[in-house]
Amino acid sequence: MEEIEVKFLDINVNDTVSKIESLGAKKEFEFVYRRRVFDFPDMRLAENNSWLRVRDEGDKVTFTYKKRLGVTDDKLKDAGMHEIEVVVSDFNKTVELLLSIGMIEKFYEENRRIKYTLGDIEFCIDTWPLIPTYLEIEGTSWEEVESISRNLCFDWAEHIRCSTMQIYEKYGINENDFSILTFEKQLKK
Repeated sequence: MEEIEVKFLDINVNDTVSKIESLGAKKEFEFVYRRRVFDFPDMRLAENNSWLRVRDEGDKVTFTYKKRLGVTDDKLKDAGMHEIEVVVSDFNKTVELLLSIGMIEKFYEENRRIKYTLGDIEFCIDTWPLIPTYLEIEGTSWEEVESISRNLCFDWAEHIRCSTMQIYEKYGINENDFSILTFEKQLKK
């Protein structure tokens, strides 16, 4: 399934929260996500612009396959993202399963997310170690996402479609250089 999602970088969190709340969006949660990212030992997923992720979202644990779509020379302007996600019962057991079938863990990381919803639209304010906070807007159509972005006074020309890894690269950081990337600890391989 294609994710219909855009990001706006380097936001002012307080201003963004005020604008989102002024639209009538409801705050769902604020949580620190834990995630482990996996590939085959020969890195064939990375070569195909894809990866596997196990993520603890607080109220659920998800196991996800993600693949960048329409990859271009402009690393922040992919056509979108293909995502297949299932809910699993246990973060550690899912990690154990992947390791036991020969997958390798590329890295462990955390981010802080504040999530709001307005109908079918999700607003996620994401703070990651070492890079500025950004806003992610996800909806059911590109027109809807563009319209709500404009309602929040974001310049549509400034939106990006990419993974967090690409955002790290924009700031000169390669996530793959790290085995641990959390707020408290950044451990290079």
